[in-house]
Amino acid sequence: MKLGISTYSLHTAFSAGELTLAGVIETIADLGAEHAEIVPLGFNLVEQPELVDVILQTAASRGLELSNYAIGANFAGLEAAERQREVERVKREVDVCAALGIQRMRHDVASASDLSIAHFLEELPRLAEACREIADYAAAFGITTSVENHGYFIQHSDRVQALVHAVGRDNFRTTLDVGNFLCADENPLTAVASNMKLASMVHFKDFYIRPQERHPGEGWFQSSGGNWLRGAIVGQGDIDMPRIIRIVKESGYDGYISIEFEGMEDCRKGTRLGLEYIKRMWNEI
Repeated sequence: MKLGISTYSLHTAFSAGELTLAGVIETIADLGAEHAEIVPLGFNLVEQPELVDVILQTAASRGLELSNYAIGANFAGLEAAERQREVERVKREVDVCAALGIQRMRHDVASASDLSIAHFLEELPRLAEACREIADYAAAFGITTSVENHGYFIQHSDRVQALVHAVGRDNFRTTLDVGNFLCADENPLTAVASNMKLASMVHFKDFYIRPQERHPGEGWFQSSGGNWLRGAIVGQGDIDMPRIIRIVKESGYDGYISIEFEGMEDCRKGTRLGLEYIKRMWNEI
């Protein structure tokens, strides 16, 4: 197992101008990570290819591996020509992933206002076709693509499984976020156990959880079922993190794990505490 940090965790400091992109990578190293996961929020590596060298040189100078490249995408609700343009756009991001020397890439798959299972089943063949074309393109670079349980429409563990099996490619799997199942009101313990066998990448994220009738105020968002969630420091939220760690460890997973922090605390402190927690608990369990 190699424990690292997603650049997403430090996005608050980056967007505020407190850290440059190189500074984000350097901070990840300073916090004790073994690898960095690249999430291009606030920058675009297709349009700013010079930043690829910034990432590569900074990571190499600090002894950091680059583990995963995670981008947004949406293939739902589009006409054929529009969907193909989105597929081609994501292929250009695959080129970036290859230029970074990264062999794992998460791309989102779908966003929709109608979250029903009927709508998902209607969209599934077209979503699978798009993901299959991208996975086949990525295979030439030795890259495994993946869908994250993310964005409400494909957030449930069984919908992730359905898509992965429909795509039917060995190099298309899932980036498994242990916390994101809560956004679909699914028990993280059973969801993580169900999907670990499909994971190419694991995110550790934590949330505070409150029922729908108890609106806590600023900083909270709602799950698809109306419960209230707020990002927490990993290990300090309401997820049973020790049991999640045990499930991941006992599954035999031995790949990259990223800390994702999206709480209200200072992002550097929140990320550091989460990383330290997972390091300690992984060794104790």
